[in-house]
Amino acid sequence: MLFADRADAGQQLAEALRPLATSDPVVLGLPRGGVPVAYRVARELGAPLDVIVVRKLGVPYHPELGFGAIGEGGVRVISEDIMRRGRVSQEDAAAVERAEEAELHRRAEAFRGGRPRLPLTGRTVIVVDDGIATGATALAACEVARAQGAAHVVLAVPVAPPDAAERLGGQVDELVCLSAPYGFSAVGEWYRDFGQTPDEEVVSLLARAAAPDSPRAGVEVAVEAGGVVLPGALTEPGDAGALVVFAHGSGSSRHSPRNRTVAEVLHRAGLGTLLFDLLTPAEESDRANVFDIDTLAGRLVDATAWVQRRVPAPVGVFGASTGAAAALRAAAAVGTGDGAGIGAVVSRGGRPDLAGDRLGDVRAPTLLIVGGDDPRVLELNQQAQTALRCENRLDVITGATHLFEEPGTLDEVAELAREWFTGHLAARAT
Repeated sequence: MLFADRADAGQQLAEALRPLATSDPVVLGLPRGGVPVAYRVARELGAPLDVIVVRKLGVPYHPELGFGAIGEGGVRVISEDIMRRGRVSQEDAAAVERAEEAELHRRAEAFRGGRPRLPLTGRTVIVVDDGIATGATALAACEVARAQGAAHVVLAVPVAPPDAAERLGGQVDELVCLSAPYGFSAVGEWYRDFGQTPDEEVVSLLARAAAPDSPRAGVEVAVEAGGVVLPGALTEPGDAGALVVFAHGSGSSRHSPRNRTVAEVLHRAGLGTLLFDLLTPAEESDRANVFDIDTLAGRLVDATAWVQRRVPAPVGVFGASTGAAAALRAAAAVGTGDGAGIGAVVSRGGRPDLAGDRLGDVRAPTLLIVGGDDPRVLELNQQAQTALRCENRLDVITGATHLFEEPGTLDEVAELAREWFTGHLAARAT
């Protein structure tokens, strides 16, 4: 099994965990990589999300061997047997614990931003990580959750080696593991995108999950476009009365965590969204299809018409990478008449140059957003801008590279997109 990224893994894991939704669970993500997976699980199950911070207590002079773990609330899980075999004195154990306790509280405070820990007493608790290598940390987290009062502890992971899955299955109340492949050597091998999860992303996801105006859940839909049926998630408009269709870029999908981050900001502004896959799984296996802008644009035209039949509202398009070129070609093809077409376009780190000679036919107001540390794409956007005849603007985000992974840069993208879409679409909705 191959996961596109942590959001995709979380989506698939949520489907396997869906029967637990009726038990009013709490979802706990292990920092850092487990939190993006847990965020998606919590969203799909309608459950509260928190982080579970544990610190392993390592045997002095052999710190890889843990003699216990500590968690928040003064929880201690100690193996007297390992202490005895490792000749760990009470004084040594206390010194290790003091050092780890300081780091535990620092991390918990940083991740939650001052919010209190969710109570677990009597609850079903789902502990989520992005995968298991040895399982030592995940097992410690489950033991800490139990010590904090959890009534039923479920360990949920996308992938684990068979021996670890078998061993852990006997030590928790329930294990949900989507894949336990033979020949397992590293968790990252089972993801197409397994980039590092920075602390800032953990903080942002936990804050969004805790927000009282957290984003509205989307409905899974089947989009008919270009003679094929493509999976998507549709969130209907709120007060803004308009909707944004997302055209993802090369190597990405409707589960893209970056696009979902932007979509959630749009939701809070009252905009609806449609995130859908432009290619079928079979088509994605041929890299050339990612750059077939004509096909992608045609499907985007069909998807725009499809969504407007169901949600009569002004529509904008948010495109990333090659999806931006498809968005501009689609906008050139359908026009911007009232009640139809594409009313605004935003490109994030896009390749508008790939829209070629159709750039001059675009009438939809267009915002190009590029990272200041992405010089080649910036140059291509500057060249494409000279060919646009519509209202347009090029915004450069200082310090951002192509994927806007730097702290705060994706938030800037989301705010710029929100302003552009609400400014150009909301007026048409009234």
